[in-house]
Amino acid sequence: MAELERVGEVIQASSTDFVAQCYELFELPSLGSLVKTRDSEGELLAVVYNATTSSIEPGRRPIARGKDEASEEALYRESPQLEKLFRSEFAALVVGHREGDKIYQYLPPKPARIHSFVYLCPPEEVKEFSRTFDFLSTLVNAHLPVSLEEIISACLRQMSRAHEDPRKFLVAAGKELAVLLSSEFNRLKAILERIKSD
Repeated sequence: MAELERVGEVIQASSTDFVAQCYELFELPSLGSLVKTRDSEGELLAVVYNATTSSIEPGRRPIARGKDEASEEALYRESPQLEKLFRSEFAALVVGHREGDKIYQYLPPKPARIHSFVYLCPPEEVKEFSRTFDFLSTLVNAHLPVSLEEIISACLRQMSRAHEDPRKFLVAAGKELAVLLSSEFNRLKAILERIKSD
């Protein structure tokens, strides 16, 4: 089995979501990615819904420094301390958990633990998790500070890449969404427009 890609460490957690800090500046998982963190009882599975890079000092904004530099890379090379002044974080909505070999697409009994490592789920795990669409109900009904239509469509596009036939997966997901959003045509249309296969 391939080694898992560690993308961060939990620094804030609730029953419904968690925030993780990345070890490297700007090394964030993509919007909609399925990530996981482990605890003594199993694994929590979550969808990345927001990402930020900000100053480590609250209220202190960065200032422009690159006027005399040829590139952004040169700016960071000439001022290596900059990487210590900022942090990259991402927030993920918990959409399920695993106990043993069984996956449950609803909230786990406990939140993630602070300082637990967060990993990007490999394609085979994404495929296994997305065999059913019960998790879509959690996404559709979430109260997030970002557009749910964008998060749902990004999640489905990411998951479709783990399937042999991405278009078939997206069609099946669209049918499930049509049931969940039967009385919200505009939301459904917005999501379906964004998950059309290339």
